[in-house]
Amino acid sequence: MAKICWIPQAIHSSGINKLTENNFVPLRQPTLPAADLCAQIEAVIFRSGTFSCSMMAQLPHLKVIAVHGVGTDGIDIPFATQQGIVVLNTPGTNTRSVAEHAIALLFALNKHLLASDQAIRENRYQAFKSVGGLRELQGSTLGIVGFGAIGQCTAALARAIGIKVLVHSRQSQQDIEQAGYRKAADFTALLAESDAVSLHLPAVAETHHLINAETLSYLPPHAFLINTSRGALVDEQALANALINRQIAGAALDVFHCEPLPADDPLLAAPNLIVTPHTAASSEQALINMATAAVDGVLRVMANTPPLSLINPAVWPQRRQ
Repeated sequence: MAKICWIPQAIHSSGINKLTENNFVPLRQPTLPAADLCAQIEAVIFRSGTFSCSMMAQLPHLKVIAVHGVGTDGIDIPFATQQGIVVLNTPGTNTRSVAEHAIALLFALNKHLLASDQAIRENRYQAFKSVGGLRELQGSTLGIVGFGAIGQCTAALARAIGIKVLVHSRQSQQDIEQAGYRKAADFTALLAESDAVSLHLPAVAETHHLINAETLSYLPPHAFLINTSRGALVDEQALANALINRQIAGAALDVFHCEPLPADDPLLAAPNLIVTPHTAASSEQALINMATAAVDGVLRVMANTPPLSLINPAVWPQRRQ
């Protein structure tokens, strides 16, 4: 008998095909279905947003939630564990995609790409050319906050084009220096020394609003902020104020506290801000990698084999059979 996998947000067709090849019916709809279908759902492939305990409670036979990516902050993990639901993610599948996006935003900020495009469209060609202010990246300092797989990949790409990399991480100074980088004395020292700062941290209690009015004050006036990790890391009102007051030179955000970002959000009125719609991890190859890895995780759980990246290992002995 075919099993049902609920997929509330679109995934690559390679994942869908793999599900159907393994006797799963992909249920592709953004909201929970009627109760009779809810009772048949055994797996979920989840991308982003909130997966609350009330939603899980409506899925009495749910065995596994496979996260399409890395972040699990939208899932009530303790409740899932209590209910015997396995939660897994797919680390490493989007590392290169996110790192390249961060570097692309760094280029866009330093080269004023969006403003240049707008100047051409508004027939301000010569006037914009005389403004100047474009920067070369070689020799500048990029502060990397968080040195997991994506932080490390971003650092490697930056170093390859001649950027000096400064790291703030729980990893030891020896490990960071062996990788070829310098560890900052502390977070405020990294901010003060950086020409640009790129965030690569999960959204947990200790990282909530890590970037706020106080920490923004440590950045040099010419500095840029880049966030491709989680919106909760940044106090968006404080950032908007810093941009409006020219306290920092600019920012680029791929993630936000509220997604999708409302069209009338005050943040969008701030100058020198580049925004992208949470697409850093959405290169074609990354989408294939995440979809197939999520399906592989589902299949392993259904075959009573531990997945490669189990978020709540305590659940395994008491998982739903």
